[in-house]
Amino acid sequence: MYPDCVNCDLRFEREQGYFVGAIYLNYAATVIIVIAGYIVLDYFFNLSLAKQLIVWIAFGVCFPLFFLRYARSLWLSIDYIFDPENGPGDRT
Repeated sequence: MYPDCVNCDLRFEREQGYFVGAIYLNYAATVIIVIAGYIVLDYFFNLSLAKQLIVWIAFGVCFPLFFLRYARSLWLSIDYIFDPENGPGDRT
């Protein structure tokens, strides 16, 4: 990951541990999808518990790896909305 955006000069990582919030977002998205997906599959397809566990454990391992870059982007966007002073061009 680049330290700064090549287009707008937005600094991505501001301090050590900055993206811990992105990990929370990633975890929350994974948990919400797994719980909702379990309920939907159980209601509409009536899968056994063993099949459900196989599906959702595999999803719970693979999805966070895929979604991490988007969670980081979302976290950066949320921070930029609430703290625009540290936006593009700010080097503090």
